[in-house]
Amino acid sequence: MAKIATQTINGKAFEYALLNQFLERLKVITSVLVIENEPYKTALKCFMSFDTKEQDNYKLVASCAVNFLLEIEPRLSHGIDDNDILQLEIVADKAGQIGDVRDVLAIRASQKWEIGISAKNNHRAVKHSRLSNSIDFGQKWLGVPCSSDYFQEIKPIFDNLAELRTASKATQKWDTLGDYHTTVYLPILSAFKKELLRLDKGKPGIVAENLIKYLIGNQDFYKVIKGNKKVEIQAYNLHGNLNLPFVNIKPKAKIQSLKLPNRLIEVVFQENSKTTLLVTLSEGWQISFRIHNASSRIEPSLKFDINLVSAPHSLFSNQLFID
Repeated sequence: MAKIATQTINGKAFEYALLNQFLERLKVITSVLVIENEPYKTALKCFMSFDTKEQDNYKLVASCAVNFLLEIEPRLSHGIDDNDILQLEIVADKAGQIGDVRDVLAIRASQKWEIGISAKNNHRAVKHSRLSNSIDFGQKWLGVPCSSDYFQEIKPIFDNLAELRTASKATQKWDTLGDYHTTVYLPILSAFKKELLRLDKGKPGIVAENLIKYLIGNQDFYKVIKGNKKVEIQAYNLHGNLNLPFVNIKPKAKIQSLKLPNRLIEVVFQENSKTTLLVTLSEGWQISFRIHNASSRIEPSLKFDINLVSAPHSLFSNQLFID
């Protein structure tokens, strides 16, 4: 377990706790099958690495979330017949790279229905994407290739970082560069800002919509955020696949569909910051892009910590407080 970062262990333990609470609640009222794949075994190991008290805390938070989800997703507890099995599965991490941010799936093949949960432990980041000489963020994120102007602008900076890394045999640290926020982060972010606006101008409407799809995923899902003595449940209902009735059994709360943006309004630096851009889009979406070095040692790439600052008023969100 020592090779896995603490945040990852916490997150995977929470994934297991959620799946297990679904199983405990539902196995007495419907047919349930748990897929014990490698991601499941990893999540179980992470969960078991905690002492009993901490495990109980995970179970309690997961139980509150599951109880609420059962009320707004009647298909979880209702099958057509005995052959309508609810399949519970933990998804491999690589799914996130192809636009699926869900960690836990509940599937009823007989109903051609599924819902997914994105499990977060005390953090709200939506993505941790990178920038480098070789990464075409336009193509990868938006389906629109970056210009040669963008690569020409960032190349000297990343080339210099690569040379420093090679010369020091990967030992030189960022803090030896002095004010690298000004000399590295600022020009890279400025080039990124300029290119995002250029891409949007060339493909109006498409870039704004695809940016949100890339960041929050191309599948409808619930985000379950475990906090201190509370759990928050958000519903990203972009395609209308959440909150469906089962025959005449209706959900106990109504979840609206979310509107995707069709316009990029502005891209600006956060006040008094050389590391963070704020991207504002139509329909009430705003995203922050904070750039940082993922390692203490110099490397020729930078990482984004991307957060949703604001979402449309139609984003369903409910906080449950735990005693």
